[in-house]
Amino acid sequence: MVRRFTQIAELLVVGAGTNKSQPNIACGPAVILVRPQLAVNIGMCARAMANFGLNDLRLVNPREGWPRTGALRKGANAAAAGAVHLLEGAKLFDSLEEAIADLNFVWATTARERGQGKRVEPPEAAMRETQAGFATGAKHGILFGPERTGLDSDEVALADAIITFPVNPAYASLNLAQAVLLTGYEWFRAAHSAALPFETPERSHPATREMIVSFFNYFESKLDEGGFFRPLSKRPSMQRNIRNMFHRMQLTEQDVRTLWGAIVRISEGPRLQAKTRQRQKQASEEPEDAEAPAGQDAGGAVGKLSDE
Repeated sequence: MVRRFTQIAELLVVGAGTNKSQPNIACGPAVILVRPQLAVNIGMCARAMANFGLNDLRLVNPREGWPRTGALRKGANAAAAGAVHLLEGAKLFDSLEEAIADLNFVWATTARERGQGKRVEPPEAAMRETQAGFATGAKHGILFGPERTGLDSDEVALADAIITFPVNPAYASLNLAQAVLLTGYEWFRAAHSAALPFETPERSHPATREMIVSFFNYFESKLDEGGFFRPLSKRPSMQRNIRNMFHRMQLTEQDVRTLWGAIVRISEGPRLQAKTRQRQKQASEEPEDAEAPAGQDAGGAVGKLSDE
């Protein structure tokens, strides 16, 4: 099973959107995985961290130790999909107390109400607070529990506040890497003003009213020729509907030129095809050898002279 996953994951080591020519963002709160069970999940957490510029990975008593060896190590590296450097730089701790010793503020992630009187925040608000603390030099960390059980109550007690995710209450369990991904996403939004990696391509200039009205007049004349406006009593409302439809598109100059060209082609296409067929018919009816009649006349004249 591990070997099969590794083979699939190796195909995704560098996914679409990866651009190593861009500067790598690496900062933010520590991600602390407490007693993680699966090497593959640790790898996927590393990938989620790299997606959103997090680089401080801490592991507390991972099952079967760390770093893994053999197929398990290979599976973790493949799941990291280009973020192997985070796995190689992960810090290993024997206890949670040691893992959070240098932090000023700790969040615990949980899907269950713990009755500990701690402040509870969604990831968006929590990461805004973390960003504000980060700007003053404070060090924050986020605890994520083992896949099967999550954090226990004693581990939650070591945190300052709780992060919980607004999910379907009937199915509130998240995969470990999903929880890291959601938190990392909110961190990146808070830290980088939700800037998009690329913007909508610039369109051509908006079409002028004159250009649009000319297009409407031409288009409607062709619809008239095709008998579209029937019954005539509905013509005004049909024209308004058509014009409003195009106005909602916020047509550019290029849009109008393209539409105009398409309608010209559609309306004149049958006429042009008829002309083409007529030319082809005329060409097929012409004698194959234009010299033949002259040759026959010459032969007949020669024969007549010889008879004489």
